[in-house]
Parts: sequence; C-alpha cells; structure tokens
Amino acid sequence: MTILVAYVARPEGRAALDKAIEIATRRNEPLVVVNAGPGGHQDDPALISGYEAERVEERLASLSIKAEFKQFVRGKSAIDEIDNLVKELDVTVLVIGLRKRTAVGKLLLGSMAQEILMSVDCPVLCVKAT
Repeated sequence: MTILVAYVARPEGRAALDKAIEIATRRNEPLVVVNAGPGGHQDDPALISGYEAERVEERLASLSIKAEFKQFVRGKSAIDEIDNLVKELDVTVLVIGLRKRTAVGKLLLGSMAQEILMSVDCPVLCVKAT
C-alpha cells in the first residue's frame, strides 16, 4: 500500500505534496512522488528541473516514513505514467493539485485532472493551493 502524489513545481503541486506527506505520515504508509512528461524536443512545463528535484528528494529524506521521488521522461504522457504506478504500487490514494479557477473555468475541471480521475483505479484526493 502506497500514497502516490503527482508533483509539479507550482503552488498546487506543492499543496498536493504537503497533503500527501501528512497522509502518509499519519498512516505510516510509503510515499512515492512522481513527476512525469513525454519529453522530446518541446519543453514540458510540468517537468521539474534538477534543482527542484533535489529539493523534493531532500525533503523526502527527512521524513520518518519510506519515501521516494521518481521522474519519468520516456515518451509516455504523465497520465499514462501515473496510471502505471497506480497499478504497480497498489496505491491507496493518489493526491493531485488543482488550480483555482474562474466561474467559467469551474465548469471544466481541467484536462489533466479530469483524465486522471477518469482513468485511475484508486481514490483521488484533489488539493487546492492556499
């Protein structure tokens, strides 16, 4: 059983990481932080830099629970990578971050969040940044 968090270097990603750490620590479950994107010749804003990855890894190393960071850039979409990890790791909950939206934007959840909710076979906790 594992807590999985989809991480991006934005306020909503940091809020998701904070909540995932809280849940994993309280339940004493392993935590896996994933950052993924297809890579290639186009820069993907969801992929984090080496410096940001080091910061996440340092934070995870300071925890009292088993925690690891994974970054995938191997041609698959982030959603495919997350879905594969959900199946592989027996994930008890997936934590994702959501951006605040305008009234019109609230009609649509957001393509990534919506696709994750529709594709993964585990509970998903959506967290907003404060």
